[in-house]
Amino acid sequence: MLAPYFDPHLTEAGCDEAGRGCLAGPVFAAAVILPKSFRHPLLNDSKLLTEQQRMELRCIIKASAVSWAVAQVDPEEIDKVNILNASFLAMHRALDKLHHQPELILVDGNRFTPYQSIDHRCIIKGDGIYMSIAAASVLAKTYRDDYMSDLADNHPQYGWNNNKGYPTKAHREALRHHGPTPHHRRSFRLLPEQVSLF
Repeated sequence: MLAPYFDPHLTEAGCDEAGRGCLAGPVFAAAVILPKSFRHPLLNDSKLLTEQQRMELRCIIKASAVSWAVAQVDPEEIDKVNILNASFLAMHRALDKLHHQPELILVDGNRFTPYQSIDHRCIIKGDGIYMSIAAASVLAKTYRDDYMSDLADNHPQYGWNNNKGYPTKAHREALRHHGPTPHHRRSFRLLPEQVSLF
């Protein structure tokens, strides 16, 4: 069972992102404030859950949260600011959309750009430690997966309904044969040998 909170006296928002290592599509982030009493035995790092479990938890999180929000940064903006800054920006945008302002932000990872004047804690592998971060990881992951599945309808040759934009062998082979789409991140090394794609 994950820890329900970092500080019992503060309103905490957990933050996490999804899609940072992808070649295509936006990076998504979520911010979630859970009640201090919230418990769920299934909740964990979204990468350790099945798709069905993530979708089940998404409904539970949305219904149970004090406040939740999901935001994204698109490929063109990722190329301008770099993926690390884009991940922080997506988290900030999610925090902007919360209906309640947190007193503490728990961030999955080891780096974060401060948000307003609110204190934060960076927690390595925090999505496997704190419920609010795990909840954010589930929302970010499921919303991004839905987005990439929708994109796959117009670009079926890239297999985004399966690889969700990650650099799988099939995705790279499609890049070799078809070149990049407007949804690809031009600042990323799309192919190992980085032939002229543009």
